[in-house]
Amino acid sequence: MGAPIIQTGPHCHLIMEPDAFYTHLFSLLGIRSQRLRWHFWYGASTVKFIEKPGKGPGWLTLEGELINVFGLPRSRMDSFNVCGERGPYRFTLRPHGDDKRVNLMAERLKLILPELQYRSAADAIKAGNDSLWKTFFPPDIRLVQLDDIDVAELVADHFEDPDSWLCRRFIEGGIACEMLQIAAELNQGPWAGWIRCTTDLFWRLENGRLYPLRLNDGVLVTEGKSSAELRFTPAALSESLRLRQIVPSLLLSFIVMSILPGTRVLGGCRQTVYYPLMRYVFACALERAGERELLASLRKDVLPGMWGHRVLRPADGRPFAALNEVGSAAALLSEFGERSLERACGDLTCFTSDPIWGQIGRHVALGDTLLDSVEWQWA
Repeated sequence: MGAPIIQTGPHCHLIMEPDAFYTHLFSLLGIRSQRLRWHFWYGASTVKFIEKPGKGPGWLTLEGELINVFGLPRSRMDSFNVCGERGPYRFTLRPHGDDKRVNLMAERLKLILPELQYRSAADAIKAGNDSLWKTFFPPDIRLVQLDDIDVAELVADHFEDPDSWLCRRFIEGGIACEMLQIAAELNQGPWAGWIRCTTDLFWRLENGRLYPLRLNDGVLVTEGKSSAELRFTPAALSESLRLRQIVPSLLLSFIVMSILPGTRVLGGCRQTVYYPLMRYVFACALERAGERELLASLRKDVLPGMWGHRVLRPADGRPFAALNEVGSAAALLSEFGERSLERACGDLTCFTSDPIWGQIGRHVALGDTLLDSVEWQWA
């Protein structure tokens, strides 16, 4: 309660993945400086095993060699999401393209990771991170991992309580529908693309794959699969969430994890824009619905979203090798804690090379009224 902050930058990766590791190290610097005991992390598990070549929850690079975390064929990595229960999954850590070659660092890492099998890759990753945390990270700081299935359980809890706001007002009161309309309107202007309307509040999860849902006349319909329909009522949604048939979208996840409870989120370079826009969309829907008391409460939140992912950018980030060399993350905390922010952030390529940030830059250079197109006092 004293410091409601969630790290939301890294997806559902093993902590030894460089982008994830140095983000957690950044969070630990803040946790240590404030003498806190808990590190909360939401890792999106609606992502696929491959996010781009050689990157994603299905890959690690150790000793300069690409490692297949679960030993999956390419066909099972391209189209499936790590939250899907398509197991069993276990840590094999095989060198890419050659099952017979031995990678000594991978073998060392495998000794730390659990030998069990798991129904989903997300469950395996969370269990692996628990073991890695206990091995290398400060024992006085505890890691709490959340993914989209955990958020699904939280949303189902809300829907099963007839007195909850999410049940009474968000669904039955029509605020959810109003919000979807506002998000669609926002995507017609200069902010197009920042809030991706790829699905309406939920994804359908079937055989390890996610399918977009569209809300039409009180029914969620699976795009491309017209036979799959779901009534947009708290009872029907709750049942489907419990059965792992649907999972919340990122927008709904942020509403229940952060916007409603007033929790600060630390995310990546794009989140510093799309998260305030999510708050704006939600606030507009509240105003149209006459929810003035809740809207006034949201306006009191101080710095609800901050940049906190890929802040530390070492030139040659090799987390597992560094930990084996120094013994624990505590020594690395001291090293990075002494760096200036300018030196720690590197060349800020996550901002400067991102095309959607470049588009904002062009709007500003042309003198467009970009920043006036939303009322930022709401966001």
